[in-house]
Amino acid sequence: MRHFYKLLLTTAILLYLNNANAQRADTKKMLRVYEENDFLNVDGHGTDRSYSNGTRLDFYYEKQKSRGLLHKLMPKAGDSGRNVYGWSLMQIMVTPNNITATAFLPNDYRYAGALFVTHSLYSYNAKKKYGFQTELLAGVRGPGSFAEQTQKAIHKLINYQKPMGWDNQLKTDPLINIRFCAEKNLFSINDFIELNAGSQLRVGSFMDMITLYPMLRIGKFSPYFNGYLDQYGSYTKNGKQIKTQYYLVIKPSVSFVAYDAILQGERRNVGTDAYEYKSNQEGPKISNHIMDWQCGAVVAHGNFAFSYLQTTTTAYTEGLYQHSFGTLSLYFRW
Repeated sequence: MRHFYKLLLTTAILLYLNNANAQRADTKKMLRVYEENDFLNVDGHGTDRSYSNGTRLDFYYEKQKSRGLLHKLMPKAGDSGRNVYGWSLMQIMVTPNNITATAFLPNDYRYAGALFVTHSLYSYNAKKKYGFQTELLAGVRGPGSFAEQTQKAIHKLINYQKPMGWDNQLKTDPLINIRFCAEKNLFSINDFIELNAGSQLRVGSFMDMITLYPMLRIGKFSPYFNGYLDQYGSYTKNGKQIKTQYYLVIKPSVSFVAYDAILQGERRNVGTDAYEYKSNQEGPKISNHIMDWQCGAVVAHGNFAFSYLQTTTTAYTEGLYQHSFGTLSLYFRW
């Protein structure tokens, strides 16, 4: 946790230095660096199991007119909507609880990694207070994700236990997915309290899932549907520039899961050990119903922001354990 606290201190210093250089609120681009890890935990007890790590780099840009068939097919929140497009690169990994074992552990999560790119559109309508999110994903699960090399390199860097079971990871599979999300404001009070509701659908070879959630924000903030970029820096209100915002986020959700490629499938070395399984019997059955609780905070000033969210979720597979992980994001707009 020492490195985590150093990162928070560095972020606070950058926020202070940014006070003298806060730029205009009408920024059109944003870069986000995103690290999600179960070692990050507000109670100080990190783990290294289940959904273990997700690293993501996002580039977002705002434009009103879209060109090309792909952009025209993405739903938009009316003619007055603010449209923010994005390109992202992400790597995720799942590991069992015991990473010292070299043998396949049939009653735990299997080693699995995925690497993918996404193209997205966040379209928000400030007047009618609703929005759409569309994300197209393409990538690969398996050795080609380089999750094994990433985890081993990080563990070596921090002098931590070497993961020994990556020979049992899920085999290579292409990933193609679509995510669509619709959100609507239920009520808000003076840009201090805001309650929104959302529903999300994921379909494809990566994940088939439906999620429903409310989202509560409390603090000083730009209204959610005024635009995605405005949530992470200075913004304009009644012709006046507001340089700073800070708010809490509380977001419980319930999901129905029909398929998850990071949890299901054949191992690349199936049949090579004494504990043989057929592909449809290998490992525990996924949980079709998942509930999670996410809460955290966002602090933004000028064109710089950071957020930290803590997520606690029920077991992804039947008979296994619940899980908790933290998400740290840094944002820079221009």
